[in-house]
Parts: sequence; structure tokens; C-alpha cells
Amino acid sequence: MARIEERDPYEVFADWYGEAANCGIQEPTAVALATTDTEGQPSLRMVLLKGHGSDGFVFYTNYESRKGRELLANPKAALCFHWMPLERQVRVQGRVEQVSKDEADAYFASRHRDSQIGAWASQQSRPMATPYDLEKNVAKMALKFNIGTVPRPDNWSGFRIVPHLIEFWSAKPFRLHERIVFSRQSDDAPWTTERLFP
Repeated sequence: MARIEERDPYEVFADWYGEAANCGIQEPTAVALATTDTEGQPSLRMVLLKGHGSDGFVFYTNYESRKGRELLANPKAALCFHWMPLERQVRVQGRVEQVSKDEADAYFASRHRDSQIGAWASQQSRPMATPYDLEKNVAKMALKFNIGTVPRPDNWSGFRIVPHLIEFWSAKPFRLHERIVFSRQSDDAPWTTERLFP
């Protein structure tokens, strides 16, 4: 089998992700997302990967949440996957773009109805006056939509991170870990690779 640096990084990621999904990890889609505000202050949280391929890495959120606002103002981000049972890590850095309306609609329609209603009920990242505000909003939205189709809220959609750097890290005995970095200068430029000391 070809060495990692001789392969397409998206194919390597797909293989590693597939192994993570099949090794008993409870949530292999969980990934740390780093953003920055307009003053350069970074913030970090976990999100769930909902799509990946040669066009990038996709997740969904409320655009009025902290991460949504930061990404709309500064469309650059980083991801870090850590699959402990496999002793592997993947880091991604790149520019951010909004997914298309059709993509967002299709994914929203695939969600469980309770999650769809939750997207309407949660004023994500905003203060709650009481511990019951979210439950009251959920009940209100459940009544509003009754048994009908729940449409996607205008402020709920997806982001795609289009990478200019993807790093694959894997543990090796005696801390002789392997780090291989793919990088490129633009979306259509070829990838270059290098090995880094761990």
C-alpha cells in the first residue's frame, strides 16, 4: 500500500474516518472547531462532522451562535479530530464558506423532528432568563408546527471548511510518532507534503 504522503489527503482521511467509525468510538464525528473573533481572540468547541470529501469538511449550526457570528466575520477556521482508541489525530486549517441553500435544506430535512424543532427553539449562545426557557420554547414550536413539516430556519445552515492544510498524526512505539502534513497555496494548487518531527 502507498505511503500516506503518496496518497490524496481526502482519501487518507476517508480511510481513517471509516476505521474510527467501525472501532466502537461512541461519536467518531466529534471534532474540535476553533474560530476567532474580530479582535483575534480564539474560541473552541466540539461540533459534529456532517460531510467530508474533496470539497471540504461540513458541519451545521445556528448562524447567530458565537461560532456562526465569528465565522461570518472571519471566515477561517481549524478542526482537530482525536480518535484515542486508534491513537490518531487529524488537524485541518482553511478558509470557510457557507453551504448552499439546497444542501442545508436537504440536511435539515434528514434530521429527526425533535432536532428540527430544537433548531427553532434554541436562541443559541444567548442568555437564558430561567432554566426552563428552552423547554418552553420547544413546547411553543412543537405547537406551532403541530404535525406539519418543520421548515429550516433562515438562521440555521452549514459551513464548509476548505482546507489549505491537513495533518495526519499517528502514535508509534517509543514516542516515534508520525506527522505528515499536506499543504497547498490555493484551492486548485497541488498538495505538497512533508514529515515533521513529533
